[in-house]
Amino acid sequence: MSASSRRSGGLLEGLYKVFMRRTSVYATFVIVGALLGERAVDYGVHKLWEKNNVGKRYEDIPVLGQRPSE
Repeated sequence: MSASSRRSGGLLEGLYKVFMRRTSVYATFVIVGALLGERAVDYGVHKLWEKNNVGKRYEDIPVLGQRPSE
C-alpha cells in the first residue's frame, strides 16, 4: 500500500469538505470572513492613525469648552 493511498486527504481537501461542499456554508464563510477582516483592518488603521496624530486630535485639547479666566 503506497503512502498516497493511505492518506485520506490533505489540508485543502479537509477545508473543502468543511467549508466548500455546500454553497450555503461557503457563502456564510465568505460573508463572515469579510466582516471579521473589515473589523480587523478598521481597528488596525484606527490605532495607527491615533498613534501618528497624538497631540493633534480634538481630544488632546486641554481647555476645550472652558471659558478663559480673567
